[in-house]
Amino acid sequence: MMSGNIFIYIAVMAIVTYLVRMLPAVLIRQKIKSKLVNSFLFYMPYAALSAMTVPAVFYATGSWISAAAGFAAAAGLSLKGKSLTIAAAGACISAFLVNLIISLI
Repeated sequence: MMSGNIFIYIAVMAIVTYLVRMLPAVLIRQKIKSKLVNSFLFYMPYAALSAMTVPAVFYATGSWISAAAGFAAAAGLSLKGKSLTIAAAGACISAFLVNLIISLI
């Protein structure tokens, strides 16, 4: 029952995504001079990505403690200027080690 409607959901999602990306380019022909609007448009992708990613981080492991340790490791490594690969690897290793310690206790 649900599999027949999946194509409708995908089509609607594609149309909405396309409209959100296409409409500003078509409707706004001149350069945006407002610092507030420029700042909003610059930081919006980062805010949306953070809003989707950060909550998912805390449900990625079986324990919120190991998830928090992984998040802290990734945040610390990224604040030190390490690459995305190093930060992700550090988060995975940290979450794994904390999960291992929790399972031993």
